[in-house]
Amino acid sequence: MRTSAWAGTFLLLLIAGCSSVPFQSTVLVPLEAGDPWNIVQRFQESTPQRFQLLNTVVFEYNFRKFSGIGMVRVNSVSGVFHAVGMNPMGVKLFELSGDGRSVTSRYEIEALTRYGDIAAAVGNDIRRIYFDLVPGKEALIRKRTDKLVFRQPAGGGFLEYVFAGAAGDLIEKKYYDDDGIRWRVSYYEYRDQNGKRRPQGIVFIHYDYGYRLTIRHKEFSFEDN
Repeated sequence: MRTSAWAGTFLLLLIAGCSSVPFQSTVLVPLEAGDPWNIVQRFQESTPQRFQLLNTVVFEYNFRKFSGIGMVRVNSVSGVFHAVGMNPMGVKLFELSGDGRSVTSRYEIEALTRYGDIAAAVGNDIRRIYFDLVPGKEALIRKRTDKLVFRQPAGGGFLEYVFAGAAGDLIEKKYYDDDGIRWRVSYYEYRDQNGKRRPQGIVFIHYDYGYRLTIRHKEFSFEDN
C-alpha cells in the first residue's frame, strides 16, 4: 500500500476541513426510470467538443493557497489541448500543448522548473478534467433513486462517473485503484449556452500528491462542427 496515497488523503481531509466549496451543489432529484444510457447520450450531445475558456484557479497545497489565471483551448474530437497559466498580475508562468499521449512545454518561468515536470502535471490534470466525460459501453451501472453511477476499468484501476440532477449532468468523475481513490473531479453549476451545457465551477483533488484545484470559468466560447 502506498504511504504517499495515505499521506495525501490525510492532507486533503485536513484541507477539506478548512476549505469550503464556493459553488452550489447540484440539487438531487429522482431520475427517469428508463434506459440509463439515454441520460449519458443526452449529456454527451449537450457537451461542447471544441471550446476555449478563461478561468481563475486557486491551487491549495501544504496549507497554502496560490491564485492564478488560466486560458485553455480543448478539442475533444482530436484529443488536443493548449493551455497558458498566468499569475494574478497577468505575467505568464507557463504555456503548453498536448494530446492523448504527450505534453510539450512551450514556456516555463525558471522558478517553476525546481518543482519538476510542471507541463506533464498540468497536462494530466487537463485530461482528467476536460476529456473522457462519459463512460464507455463496457461500464457497469449502479442505479440509485437520485444518481446513476457508472464504473469501468482504466489503467490499473477503474473510473467512476456519477450523473445526477434534473438534467442528468455529470457531477463527479473519480479514479480508484487497489489502494483507494487517487483523484476526483467535481462539476458544479451547469449553465446552458447556445444549446450546450457547461459547468461554471470545478474542483479537482489529487489525493496522492495532496493538492486541490478550484476552477471558476469566467469566459467560455465554443464551436462545434
